[in-house]
Amino acid sequence: MVAPPDNDVIWARSLHHSHNGSPGLDGVSVGIRDAEILAVTGPRGSGKTTLLHCLSGRLVPEQGEVWFNSVPVHTMAPRVRERLRRERFGWIAADPELVPELTAWENAALPLLLRGASHRAAKKAATEWLERLDIAALARKRPHALLQAERQRVSVARALCARPTVIFGDEPTATLHRAERSQLLRTLTAATRSHGITVVLATHDAEVAALADRTVSLLDGRRVATTAVPGVPDAEGSAACSLSV
Repeated sequence: MVAPPDNDVIWARSLHHSHNGSPGLDGVSVGIRDAEILAVTGPRGSGKTTLLHCLSGRLVPEQGEVWFNSVPVHTMAPRVRERLRRERFGWIAADPELVPELTAWENAALPLLLRGASHRAAKKAATEWLERLDIAALARKRPHALLQAERQRVSVARALCARPTVIFGDEPTATLHRAERSQLLRTLTAATRSHGITVVLATHDAEVAALADRTVSLLDGRRVATTAVPGVPDAEGSAACSLSV
């Protein structure tokens, strides 16, 4: 194994993974710097979600290495990877994945409660983030009583509540309308930049990618040369197209 660069909070080399025999990742390498917002772009099926799962320890690649703060994630035991995800990583999915029996503030506070934080401290932190996301009035409502956009804001509050080192967002605005998407993105990027949190966003949305410091593009499980988002016109006025490298 080769040690990763010191300035990369996450570093991955030559990741390979397949799904039922079909390639999900084919030799992808990437380094992500501390407090950087990185967008992983590409069409559906390009490997974006698989890459985030490997980088976050949710999935162990069949081949390749993943390092977090110079510690190898790919060799960790399942329980150690689970603790890493719980204590150092936040996750925002396209589907909010809230616990239906818990209220909004309890869902937001869940990472802190699982760490053993006191009920009072967890509720205070969760309420503060719900206020920043303009849904403090909904703190006692359960997910079934919330709109889709409100549930997604709760999931963002949950990701931010424990102040993780890295937040992974897998198409976090895919189900939202434009106005709701813009507000959520502004809040997420402002909060992560003010707290020095590294963010990795998988997206095929040009508006999401535009907020990132840097873009990595995937096509058919491989990194490609261009950072253009499909559907975004190039200088000639036609949609940009990616070429494999």
